[in-house]
Amino acid sequence: MKHAYSFITLILTTATSIQTMNAATSSLNSFDQELAQYIDHTLLKPEATQSQIDALCHEAASYQFASVCIHPCYVAKAVENLKNSDIPICTVIGFPLGATTTDVKIFEAQKAFEAGATEFDMVINIGAAKSGDFDLIENEIRAVVQTVQGSTVTVILETALLTETEIQKICERAKIAGAHYVKTSTGFSSRGASLKDIEIMRAAVGPDMGVKASGGIKDRKTAKRMIAAGANRIGTSSGIAIVSELEREEN
Repeated sequence: MKHAYSFITLILTTATSIQTMNAATSSLNSFDQELAQYIDHTLLKPEATQSQIDALCHEAASYQFASVCIHPCYVAKAVENLKNSDIPICTVIGFPLGATTTDVKIFEAQKAFEAGATEFDMVINIGAAKSGDFDLIENEIRAVVQTVQGSTVTVILETALLTETEIQKICERAKIAGAHYVKTSTGFSSRGASLKDIEIMRAAVGPDMGVKASGGIKDRKTAKRMIAAGANRIGTSSGIAIVSELEREEN
């Protein structure tokens, strides 16, 4: 009787595992591949663990996201995890406050570059922007661009803390300094991206420079609206949910 019970338990456990695998496979087979190419699959929580980074990298490779975005301390681990894929490894510089010195940002970018990062999202000196010191911001961006030797550099503005004029000026300086993208937010301030932010940033940089929307983007509808407003990339920790969400008719 005991053996029969154990056998039944084994069958039920196996069946549950198969159902879970089939559900995951079904989700993977039905996801929006075009939308996935816009998404930086992101994990920037301070408590992120090594196993969570492993999972993030596996998900990025499975869904073919635009990149993984992680803290500098995990770049080497991501390089190892993604060595058999072409997923870019994005890391953050001066994150999340942007208040370190230029020399520190250069050092951080250099070390991440040497570890294998291929994209660099740097936070501006927000206090300098509020003080009107846009020369400092431009010079800092240029220094990081030169440090990473042609790799993709994104400038994070933290739009929640800036006026429309400040956003425009920073975008213009980022373009002059040789950055490749401008990005709305760190996800650690009072709010994330808004459609108005994206429209202002796109108008400021023109059609040939990238614009990233990040912060608070958790569903397909919001992601698509950001893209329609001018975003080329979406920074989010909800990438799988976004690309797996079924299309709904919009009234």
